Amino acid sequence: MLGWVDTHEVNRVRAKLALYVADVFASVSRKDQRAKGDCYLRGLMLDGRRRSIQAMAARLPDGNE
Repeated sequence: MLGWVDTHEVNRVRAKLALYVADVFASVSRKDQRAKGDCYLRGLMLDGRRRSIQAMAARLPDGNE
């Protein structure tokens, strides 16, 4: 089982994550929606019990519901 990571760890791998996100969300036609995909995936990876949009947005410095 994979464990959750802290903000420092997410930032450390952010460049690799950006490449992954670009591939995963390549079929999304709107640029703003692709950018939100990056934020969403980082929110899912961060430590925290709740996985709702509100809870994930609160954990991210650039999070927005």
